[in-house]
Amino acid sequence: MTHPQHVGVVGGGRMGAGIAQVFATLGSHVTIAEAADQNAALERVATGLARAHERGKLGGALPADILSRVSTVSGPRELGRDLDLVVEAVPEIPALKVEVLAALDATVSPSTLIASNTSSISIAELGAALTDPSRFVGMHFFNPVPASTLVEIVRAPASSPDVVDRVRQWVSELGKSEILVNDSPGFATSRLGVCLGLEAIRMLEEGVADAESIDRAMELGYKHPMGPLRSTDLVGLDVRLAIAEHLASTLGERFTPPQLLRDKVARGELGRKSGTGFHRWENA
Repeated sequence: MTHPQHVGVVGGGRMGAGIAQVFATLGSHVTIAEAADQNAALERVATGLARAHERGKLGGALPADILSRVSTVSGPRELGRDLDLVVEAVPEIPALKVEVLAALDATVSPSTLIASNTSSISIAELGAALTDPSRFVGMHFFNPVPASTLVEIVRAPASSPDVVDRVRQWVSELGKSEILVNDSPGFATSRLGVCLGLEAIRMLEEGVADAESIDRAMELGYKHPMGPLRSTDLVGLDVRLAIAEHLASTLGERFTPPQLLRDKVARGELGRKSGTGFHRWENA
């Protein structure tokens, strides 16, 4: 099996641009559907490729050659039919994702595989927007996409085993590892990651220790590569808040977001992307 020849990505933010970068590096032609700022989406891919080149991660390929395989359109209905795979990577707003998936259903070929990069929303519920939900799976990448090794593949009851197998093969060709989980709120990674992150925020809120000490406790004591507060900064406090609210509504009050998290999001302290969250970040 070869890599997908033509990939669509809906959403040109940090995650969408990262997904576009890794597939373009693999050799796919990638079209990003981005309504807000297509130039910014391309610039994110270009910046990511430049960094990968500096680290020797492009296998001798030139960033400009890879970037030439990436183009943009203004929305999902402009992607066209000739796609092997399209990945929805818009914000964690169920209504927005359903709107995008319905547009894709009316646009792409019936043979096109459709995946969502959602980190917490039910694949079965999102798949209800499609005429044929058997071609739909969760394909949860991690931030930053080029450097992260894991992709969480989420299968709903309607997901075709053949579709799941093809997506698993493509993940392998990207040089990443996959875990396969059944559709459940928060899947495996968000459910565990949010649980640890929320407790770390409560500890900070209660004055148990400062942010650096809480993170170092998990890094040095439990060999986590990154502490839960720094990880929350990397994910984005707004993203983590949205996931926590969704999990609280589906799994119960143990996922209720701490007030400190709500306050920081309200102040625009979103983590790495804003320059400050639980830590300060240079060159955000």
